[in-house]
Amino acid sequence: MAAMNRFLSNSRSSQPWQREPSERNVQWVFLGCPGVGKGTCASRLSHLLAVPHISTGDLVREELANSGPLTEKLSNIVNQGQLISNEILNFNLLSKRLENGEAKGESGFILDGFLRTINQAEILEEVTDINLVVNLKLREDVLLEKCLGRRICSQCGGNFNVATIDIKGENGRPGICMAPLLSPPHCASKLITRSDDTEEVVKERLRVCNKMSQTVEEFYRSRTKLLEFDLPGGIPESWPKLLAALNLEDHDHKKSAAA
Repeated sequence: MAAMNRFLSNSRSSQPWQREPSERNVQWVFLGCPGVGKGTCASRLSHLLAVPHISTGDLVREELANSGPLTEKLSNIVNQGQLISNEILNFNLLSKRLENGEAKGESGFILDGFLRTINQAEILEEVTDINLVVNLKLREDVLLEKCLGRRICSQCGGNFNVATIDIKGENGRPGICMAPLLSPPHCASKLITRSDDTEEVVKERLRVCNKMSQTVEEFYRSRTKLLEFDLPGGIPESWPKLLAALNLEDHDHKKSAAA
């Protein structure tokens, strides 16, 4: 939490996440390695702030389903397992999505999965004005266990996690506990593991992510747009602390907890 506290102590009124909710312009991006929980946190904040959660995968799936001008090109890229170029992703898909959202009266957005390189960050700045980047961090040994515990229902496509994480604190490092995200009974017999969720592949993926993310983090840190948040555990432990860091309250959560 030390990194987060350093940012919160610096000129509170100048930081976008410290403004009153009514004064915010929610145009946020979530960063973090695979398995850290970007999608879960972004989705929850999207609901809380009444702005859309826009992810890379959603834009690609929408374009493929709608048979738009990029459909054939995207289909070939996806089928061959290649990475989608910055130009297609940011300039074409994202620009189109944001323009449509503005026309419908959307008041902001939360982006998830758009930034992996400094080049993508620079291109994104040309597409739209990002005012806050939330960088979620989690110990690498925990990320490895989370990624290896991921499961997908082959029938409904639901995402679950069978990992039970209970790492004791030692040498000044706090312990961390996370309960599994188990599937409902009707999905239990249909769970499959992603083909690339092997220990060797996940370790390499995390190594590359950590190496590449440093320049992206510095890009936004130098612009005073970066909030670094060390996850203390699973959603029950992390959610209220993340809201506090963002100067937000989840009134629905409070009501359900008090019931």
